[in-house]
Amino acid sequence: MKLIKTVDAEGAVLCHDITQIIRGVTKDAVFRKGHIVTKEDIPVLLSVGKDQLYVWEKQEGMLHEDEAAEYLCRMCLGKNMNRSQAKEGKIEITAACSGLLKVNSAGLKAVNSFGQMMIATRHGGFGVKKGDKLAGTRIIPLVIEEEKMTAAERACLEAAEGRPILELLPFTRKKVGIVTTGNEVFYGRIEDTFTPVIESKFAEYDAEIIDHEIWNDDDAKVTASILKMIDEGADIVCCTGGMSVDPDDKTPLAIKNTGARIVSYGAPVLPGAMFLLAYYEVKEGPNPRTVTIMGLPGCVMYAKRTIFDLILPHVMADDQVTAQDLAALGEGGLCLNCPVCTFPNCGFGKGH
Repeated sequence: MKLIKTVDAEGAVLCHDITQIIRGVTKDAVFRKGHIVTKEDIPVLLSVGKDQLYVWEKQEGMLHEDEAAEYLCRMCLGKNMNRSQAKEGKIEITAACSGLLKVNSAGLKAVNSFGQMMIATRHGGFGVKKGDKLAGTRIIPLVIEEEKMTAAERACLEAAEGRPILELLPFTRKKVGIVTTGNEVFYGRIEDTFTPVIESKFAEYDAEIIDHEIWNDDDAKVTASILKMIDEGADIVCCTGGMSVDPDDKTPLAIKNTGARIVSYGAPVLPGAMFLLAYYEVKEGPNPRTVTIMGLPGCVMYAKRTIFDLILPHVMADDQVTAQDLAALGEGGLCLNCPVCTFPNCGFGKGH
């Protein structure tokens, strides 16, 4: 830190806040600590009585907070993201498109363990909209050792296996088939109130419903229906009804008999324990792809938020869910059925 004349301060970095007091109007910092003085700032500084200023004296191996903030931004920034300019050691990162946000927890923890620097993110594994804030970074002191920043960056890269801390996978437009099962619906004994719920969930992602069929509890018919919808170009097939372990609930068997790879039948989430997730590989024909097949338990029909809401953003962003991913949902997997639902601004599905 050194004392210089204000008239000579252009390009210098302030070491403390400069307060402006106008009686009855304002009493606030006109310039903040870390501000880089411009030519236009000099008359303002003189007008608040600052003929001399304490400024940061550039030292070899030391970084100004804004310079150091660029290191943190570089560790975070992935594709499909925008960033703000560094200001007072802070940079904000926002979504350039709607999609699924993923956060590398190991990389994030590695950086935040160093001290004198921080990165705060929103929770990964959830959908975000274009323009949403994803993360904020901050350098705590005005100056910091360059060696410390490079060490933090190395640790982050190692923990995150060379990837940025943040990843944003864009949502893609999907074609969806719905298979409704159950004698009670097939024979018209009750109204199908399940399908409208599914349709409304997919409408949030602008998905196209290309087919809907209703069958009785005949697993062969359900299997054939799923395969037909895949042949029609479906990227996702949802089966509703018949998901319990009762002998006459045949939907899990029907999905298995398609030849799809079953990821899990059951999930540590309430509501949604009887959820089934499978992937079917289409290797031949004009549209090779991986089709997601989901068996949806009855709770999806009547509960505000369920396992379906936790998995759907991944499906819409082509992010395949593993058995380990599902197992990790146990912590935070209990919906509290709040009188006023604030999901996703709550703890449901947020285990880490």
